[in-house]
Amino acid sequence: MTSSFVTSSLFRFCSPLVLLAMIFLGMNSVIHVTVSNLGFASNLPYILLSFAVLLCHTFRQGRMAMVSLSLLVAYLIIQIRLQTPLNTGTTLLELSLLATLLPVACLLVYAFPNNGVNSKSMLLYAIIVALFIIWAQLFVSYFQDGGFKSWSEGVLFTVNGLSRLPFVLVLYSLSLLGLTSILVLIYNRSIDAVVYSTILLTSCTFILFDVQFISSTMFSTLGLLMIIYVMSASHDMAFNDQLTNIPGRHALEVDMKHLGRKYSMAMIDIDHFKKFNDTYGHDIGDDVLRLVARLITETGGGARAYRYGGEEFTILFKSKHAEQVKPHLQTLIANIQKYDMIIRNTNSRPENHELGIKKRGYSNQPMKTVNVTISIGLSDNTTTKQPEDVLKLADNALYKAKEAGRNRLCESLVSQ
Repeated sequence: MTSSFVTSSLFRFCSPLVLLAMIFLGMNSVIHVTVSNLGFASNLPYILLSFAVLLCHTFRQGRMAMVSLSLLVAYLIIQIRLQTPLNTGTTLLELSLLATLLPVACLLVYAFPNNGVNSKSMLLYAIIVALFIIWAQLFVSYFQDGGFKSWSEGVLFTVNGLSRLPFVLVLYSLSLLGLTSILVLIYNRSIDAVVYSTILLTSCTFILFDVQFISSTMFSTLGLLMIIYVMSASHDMAFNDQLTNIPGRHALEVDMKHLGRKYSMAMIDIDHFKKFNDTYGHDIGDDVLRLVARLITETGGGARAYRYGGEEFTILFKSKHAEQVKPHLQTLIANIQKYDMIIRNTNSRPENHELGIKKRGYSNQPMKTVNVTISIGLSDNTTTKQPEDVLKLADNALYKAKEAGRNRLCESLVSQ
């Protein structure tokens, strides 16, 4: 099924935590395996993260590639610069800088569009990461002669028994972890899961840096997670409609194979949508499609909505026959009909749809209120056992609804 628990916000929030707990419970075994395969284990993060970047290029996941690039650079710095005891030289200072800048680099990806790896955005991001490294090197050089000692005894003090990392950076890491976990729970986007998992596992790396092989273990785990997230994002692209952000026709075809013994299907069409598009333009037409899609997803009765194509949508109701779902569909028709959509002067419309909603009522520009309606055809599997035939009956009922005047629900009346 395309609507799987593994893509839910709760799973994406909990799975890195469970994985982390499993790693720490089996840390002795991890250390033993790493010692036995030291050369391979120390290079495994490079292999996995590089493969993740390659997948990001294949599936045009620029933001995930940016995070993978940051992780590759961070792991390289750890292997080159941080292999000495933390109480020698500027090692602790360099660890502190890395713990500060890596989360910033990860959060910075939200400022970029999700273009391909070979885009200008990726080049600009790489330049910013390089500038971070240059600035950090200049900072370390300034404190090379021991000036860092006063800092480590002051602002950057450590708490014995907690971490060798300065306490303020422990709090900083936990705060960013809390922020990114909220993003996962609210928005549940693939990039949110990537950034959250990255900050979680890298924070553990820096806070527990004196644990043997912690960096190779955590960065290898992140490489595996990154590959999984890229594949998950490609799955979303294949099954979700990009405009309305609801499942598309491909997802419908897959879900129709797992409907069970009792189900209903509804075909929905926006009335006079072509005329609406010709009158107000395709941008506002897209807004109408998003609006109708959102209202359809709020249909009760366990409805699952799909964009079938163009201005047509499909709803599946598992374990319910037509008579049980008709009240929910009638409510949907009424809710869409009474929804007032404000059309502003197209030259002054905000680019961001949500910003436009917030500014509603505060603009001096001329506005017009319009309403759209939908027609619905309904059928269930009491007339035929084949999902494709039930869908065709619902489509025929939709045409009857349009012929009867639109803005109404018609049910297939084919007898058994």
